[in-house]
Parts: sequence; C-alpha cells; structure tokens
Amino acid sequence: MDSLIGINSFVRAAEHLNFAAAGRSLGISPSAVGKNIARLEASLGVRLFQRTTRRVVLTDEGGQFHQRCRRILDDLQDAQAMMQQVAETPRGTLRVGLPTIGYRFLLPVLSEFHRRYPEIQLDLDFNDRLVDVIEENLDAVIRSGALSDSSLMSRRLGGFAFVLCASPDYLARRGTPQQTGDLARHGAIRYRFPTTGKLQEWAQGGEAIAVPPTVITCSNMEAVRAAAVAGLGIAFMPDFLARDELASGALVALLKGRTITPGQFSILWPSSKHLSPKLRAFVDFVSDRLF
Repeated sequence: MDSLIGINSFVRAAEHLNFAAAGRSLGISPSAVGKNIARLEASLGVRLFQRTTRRVVLTDEGGQFHQRCRRILDDLQDAQAMMQQVAETPRGTLRVGLPTIGYRFLLPVLSEFHRRYPEIQLDLDFNDRLVDVIEENLDAVIRSGALSDSSLMSRRLGGFAFVLCASPDYLARRGTPQQTGDLARHGAIRYRFPTTGKLQEWAQGGEAIAVPPTVITCSNMEAVRAAAVAGLGIAFMPDFLARDELASGALVALLKGRTITPGQFSILWPSSKHLSPKLRAFVDFVSDRLF
C-alpha cells in the first residue's frame, strides 16, 4: 500500500512538475508529497526528480518510470470502474439474437432469470439468419458452430448432439434401417441453411453419411421435426429439439450410438472495454444454466 501511495504521489508530481500542485490534487501537503516520493526513491534506489529551489524536473529514469506507472494507475481506475458497474443493479432492455430453435433451451430457464434480475427486459429475436450483431443493434447472439468473427467476444455455453430419427408410422411402412447402408432405401427430410442456401450434411462419428433421396427440404429446423413426426421421412436434427418427441414415442432414434455428431453453442457480443451490468448478468446466467 505504501508503494501505491508513493507511485500516486510521484505520478501527480510528474504531471504537474510541482509538489504543491500535486499535493492540492491529492488533498495532502507538499511536504507529504515529497516524503512519499523520497520513500519511493529509496525503495527503488533511483532518483526520479532533479530538484532545485525554482523547479522540479524528471530524470531519465523518472521519465521511463512515469510512463509505466501512468499505465498502472489507468488500469487500476479501469478495474475500479468495472467493479462499480458490476455493483450496479442490472436494468434496461437487452436485445438477444438466437436461432429459431433457441426457445427450446432458453425459455425454460427465463423465469429464474427474471426472478433474479426483475429490472432487465429481454427482447429476443429468433431467426436462423447469420445476423450482424453490431449492424442490427443486438447486445448479444447465441450461435452454434464455428466462431469466425474476430471482432466479437465469446463464451462457450455447451454442447449438443444430432440424432437420426423417424416416426413409428414411417418405419412401419418403410422398415427400420439397421446400418448406414440401409438409409439408401429411405427418404430424407433435409435442412437448408437460410444464410448460405446449402443443405445440411449428415454425419456419423465425424464422417459424412450418404444422405437418402430427398423427400422434402425445410429452411426451419422446427419444420424438419414436424415433417418427421408426420411420417414424411428420416430427419437429422439436434437431440434437444427431438427430446420430447423421442420421450413420447412420436419419434424413434435410429442407429443409436453411431450417428451422433457433436455441436456447440456459444454466446457472442460486441468487443468493448467493459460489459454493461445487464449484459454481464445475462452472459453469466446462460453460461451457468444452459446445457
């Protein structure tokens, strides 16, 4: 603590080149500034100022030390400002972009979020487009897949898996595939990425699966699930999307344990010096509660 007091006195004196002015800015006497600096010089074994009866001048060593100390004090002030922000009550509107199926994993935990942060109003944009966070004035987005935008900060939320599934009615009519080669005799429900227009690949253990002839293509994963439940073909979808239907028997998982391909969700937000209290609250909450 004594070193910090000495550094603070030294930096103020270096800025004013006057111990009296430094003392006024710190609320202490000029002699106290001088004593603090003298103790600092003694601990360093270096003279920081050349003093005469008329003026105070930094030595070469003092000039170098001042540059480093100024950055240290700036960092301390930033750290204090950040803690003050954290201490504030998170409040205000928070705009978050999510994939269309994001409501499946987010909505079940939002009642807890609102109990914890009643003054935050969430504005949720469920959209499968790859949105520009800054251009569309979003505070954050939740995305799956690789993170390629280096201008955004990010935190991983958790993983999920894909599953091949079909309805019992469809399997009763067409038979149940026992291995990937059997899929060629079936019909596929395909997902088309809205941003790129590409069809989603199917994979097994990281290796592509030959997709059966396409029966229907959808640019919305909820529609893929509904088409599978309706018995239109075999679908490849996230396990959390199919969970309720698999539990109720409306869908049946195929080739269990052999067609799981991992996925990853992350939350991203514009790069900035500090997170606002409301954004920090949301990022910390979803990092802890999702997946």
